[in-house]
Formats: sequence, C-alpha cells, structure tokens
Amino acid sequence: MTQRNYRAAVVGTGSIAHAHAQAIRDSGGRAHLVAAVDVDLDRARTFAATFNVPRTYGSLAELLLEAEVDLVHLCTPPRQHAPLAMECLKAGVTALVEKPTALSVSEMDDLVAAERESTGHVATVFQHRFGSAAARLRRMAAAGELGRPLIATCDTQWYRDDAYFSVPWRGSWETEGGGPTMGHGIHQFDLLFSVLGPWQEVTAVAVRQARPTQTEDVSMALVTFANGAVASIVNSLVSPRQTSALRFDYERATVEVEHLYGYSDENWSLTAAHGYDDVADLWRRGESGVPSGHHAQLAAVLDALDAGQPPPVTLSDARRTMEFVAALYASAFLGERIQSGQITAGNPFYTRMDGIGAPWTRITTSTTR
Repeated sequence: MTQRNYRAAVVGTGSIAHAHAQAIRDSGGRAHLVAAVDVDLDRARTFAATFNVPRTYGSLAELLLEAEVDLVHLCTPPRQHAPLAMECLKAGVTALVEKPTALSVSEMDDLVAAERESTGHVATVFQHRFGSAAARLRRMAAAGELGRPLIATCDTQWYRDDAYFSVPWRGSWETEGGGPTMGHGIHQFDLLFSVLGPWQEVTAVAVRQARPTQTEDVSMALVTFANGAVASIVNSLVSPRQTSALRFDYERATVEVEHLYGYSDENWSLTAAHGYDDVADLWRRGESGVPSGHHAQLAAVLDALDAGQPPPVTLSDARRTMEFVAALYASAFLGERIQSGQITAGNPFYTRMDGIGAPWTRITTSTTR
C-alpha cells in the first residue's frame, strides 16, 4: 500500500483545532497543513503562524474554490458541522468532523445521501475508539475469548460551571443540539457501542439540575443490546470529582478503564473470572502502546485513504450513535421505551434532538403565557 502526502486544511481555529494541527504535524509526513479557515481572520492568522500554515481564508467556500485539498478538518461549533460537511461532499473532498457530526438524525441522513453521490467521505472524530487497549478488547470479544458480554456501565461525570456556558453556542438546542449527552458523554458511549455492537432499546431520564441552560445537564439511560448485553449510561456536567469510566463484565473477565479526556494502556485493567487465568495472559500479550487521541484516529484515517476506503468513523457508524442520542431524549421527554429504528421521518425527534421540547422548557413557556 503506497502512502501519500495529503493536503489538509483546518476549518475553525479554536482550541480543538490545535489538537488536529498537532496530529497533522506529527503524522510523519503523511499529511501537511496547507490552509486555515476561520470567520475571524485574525484568529486564523494567529493559528497559521503557530503551525506554519501558508494560507488563510475567511470561509470554507473560498478554500474549496482557490486551493487543492484532500482532507478538511471541521473544528467549528456544532451547528456548522453538517452544512460544512455537505460543502465538502459537493466538492468531492473528504471531511473529518468533530463530534457531533450533525444536530439531528435528519441531518445525518442528508449527509449519508450526499456521500453516495460524492467522491469524498465524511468521518467523525470519536478518538476513543482508536487506542490500542480498546482495539485489543474488540478483538478479544470478537474472537470469543471473553465469553458472552453480560453487563456494562458507562459513566461520563464531568464538571462545568456556569461560566462555561457563557460562550453563546453552548447549552442551546439550536446551536449545540443537546447537553452532556450530545457533547460530552457521546465519546464514552460511542466507545461502548464500538465494543458491544448495535443497541436495541433505551429507557432514559434527562434533567436540568443546576446549570443555566436550555439543555439537560444530566442524563441517565438503561440500554439493551442485540447480543443480549445490558448497560447503564450516565452523562453529567455537575460532578465535582470528574471521571470517564467504562466497565464490561463478560462471562470470563471484567475489563475496565478509568480516565478523564483520554486513556493509555495503563488506564485499563482486566480481572479474570475464577478458572480463566488464560484470559489475563491473552490480554497482556495483546497489542499495546497507542493512547486514544486525535493522533491515533488521524493515522487510521490516512491508512483508509491510502487503501482507497472510507475513513473511520464512517457516517453509518456515527449515525447509530446519533440515533441513540435522539432515542435517549425521546425516552426521557416522552416517558417511553424507545427502540432502535423508531426515530424516523415524521417523528419530532428526527429533526430536533429536543423533539417535543424539554419538560423544563414547556413549563417555562406555559407559565409565561
């Protein structure tokens, strides 16, 4: 397989763009930054000076018209992700999009349809899939070395104070698409889904406990999977002791990880069930040494492009995760169990994650009439 050198551009030069730029810089010559784009040209120029980027633009449209690029990294606020990804597809350019890919399942389906007509692709940044320990767990699970999956827990308990939401696009359904379910815990439960496979049903609650937002600041869900496993998922922005933790209980072992914003092999552990010491040996002998992060995902994206394949995480992969977000909100706001495949055209949660409206929003509206 021949390795190319890919011309990359970063659109949106806020803080997360620096992680993308650093990953490109550290790609060993497999990619290089040719342009930076931001509606704030002064910020784009500062970013360009930091990372030695030769050209800056005020819009993606300008970039696609004037420069040749192979890969566009979309690092803007969430509301712009789907429209900008659509621009890339129309130009036949591949986009690597920060989460969430879109603000609704409807937007995801529009991207899926557009990708079918394009020579480009859309991949979503779910970097926790790409650490070597997660890859080892998926391989062992697929090989049956752990036995059946039985129970899992997935906790994203973070802390964001009121000042965090002073940024205008945060905490709004229209601009962020949701609270910690959509923008924070999504990394952890996407990793959960990559291990356990398709989810089947969700029963959930979502509440606004403390923060001055339109969206929830806590959600909790009980989830069943097609393979028979069951899981609990917690997403919080009101937890002073912050943690990101997943636990998988299989017939032959418990596999756990606890970290905050990214893990290495040292964050993972395996506890073998009685009589299954060989499972612990298999875990220790597995692939190792690659932490989760943008570097690991970018390497996988470039590998796929070299092979002429859609880069990970594909739109179909990301859609399953996004459908779960919509189903969680639907369950919480309707007080019902929601099945996979239930959020379709005509359902209010198909076009907006808050669907019929969050309960606290409906109360406020009725009170002011």
